[in-house]
Amino acid sequence: MMPAVIEPPPSALAAAAPGAAAAADLQQAPHAFVKATRALAVGALLGLIFLGLAWELWLAPTGSRWLAFKVLPLVLPLAGLLKHRLYTYRWVSLLVWLYFTEGIVRATGLPPGAPLGTGELLAWGEVGLCTLLFAACAANVRWRLKHPGVPVKAVA
Repeated sequence: MMPAVIEPPPSALAAAAPGAAAAADLQQAPHAFVKATRALAVGALLGLIFLGLAWELWLAPTGSRWLAFKVLPLVLPLAGLLKHRLYTYRWVSLLVWLYFTEGIVRATGLPPGAPLGTGELLAWGEVGLCTLLFAACAANVRWRLKHPGVPVKAVA
């Protein structure tokens, strides 16, 4: 006859091995950080898409509605960001600088002494969203490269 195996409660295991509790916490903290940076990146990307369309079609049209197609490259990385693809976060952090440059040029292109108009305020909004998107992508990539063994997707 085999003796019964009695397992200690999880709290006793955590007390016996303090590193085990820290490892369990590390498994949860990264997921929260990755989730937060992904939400920030996706939100900023959607904001840029909406701003670009609204700017060129309704808020301050430049006369050529074809400029609304400039947001088309921003739609492509949306699926990759939602699927936690590291490569997508990397190239979006480079792509966003094109939109940042456009925002800076359009925000500062006024002659000296001219009052700020709707177009310039929208351009500064684009610069802010681009900065937010870059920061979220860079933080996500940096954190995931620093912690390669930690899963980034939620386990259901």
